[in-house]
Amino acid sequence: MTEQLTYTPPKVWKWESESGGKFANINRPVSGSTHDKELQIGKHPLQLYSLGTPNGVKVTIMLEELLALGHTGAEYDAWLINIGEGDQFGSGFVDINPNSKIPALMDHSTDPPTRVFESASILFYLAEKFGELIPQNHEGRTKCMNWVFWQMGSAPYLGGGFGHFYAYAPEKFKYPIDRFTMESKRQLDILDKHLAKNEYMCGDEYSIADIAIWPWYGALVLGKLYGAAEFLDVTSYKNLLRWANMLNERKPVRRGRMVNRTFGEPAIQLHERHDASDFDTKTQDKIGDG
Repeated sequence: MTEQLTYTPPKVWKWESESGGKFANINRPVSGSTHDKELQIGKHPLQLYSLGTPNGVKVTIMLEELLALGHTGAEYDAWLINIGEGDQFGSGFVDINPNSKIPALMDHSTDPPTRVFESASILFYLAEKFGELIPQNHEGRTKCMNWVFWQMGSAPYLGGGFGHFYAYAPEKFKYPIDRFTMESKRQLDILDKHLAKNEYMCGDEYSIADIAIWPWYGALVLGKLYGAAEFLDVTSYKNLLRWANMLNERKPVRRGRMVNRTFGEPAIQLHERHDASDFDTKTQDKIGDG
């Protein structure tokens, strides 16, 4: 392990070289498309363009939960956006999401079709469209929104902070790892204390708050994210582990984790999803592993 002792920022920063690390080839200081590429459109009104990262998994879990509740209108096509190859900078994707981040959703049941981006926005859009997985009373809805927006504000410290410097940075430096480990553990402690008094994030009702938080923090304590469970001593968060395991047993959660997944065991990868029958080649005893 090397340690950078000093760094003096220039008066004006200029992008002169890649930053290094796993995602260096897709990072740049400007927005917009880099190439022309139209997006494919399948047979369902809901067209999802995504990848099986935590943010992408939120939406596929949500859609699978809606289908399990009997909402046939939630049938969807899930197209793979390979961020390592820069698919998110194609003109068609940028037309939906100018931020060039997955996931992005097109709802062709409206005229004109509705463009939805940012994972929390998609969760709220689908919850309101189908009238499910969001409390209908004022107090419950507010609690749900509090926790969804907590996740959106907190997870960048976990992913872009701890995850980047612990798992992806080309060199390990003590200061950023210590800084973001401390913050990640503070967030885990928040969740653990809250779940000591609540079955789900919003009390007794499973909601989009659970769906938003589980792919990040549930997956982390279950050892599915960054390989950091032992490093973070996750066994000390018993209430969070109880909740994480409970959600992990839900069939829609296991299905949602597989969609647009391109890593891990082949048995839990479903690169694209266009029909419920696409899961038939995957055995239930393997879904959720990895």
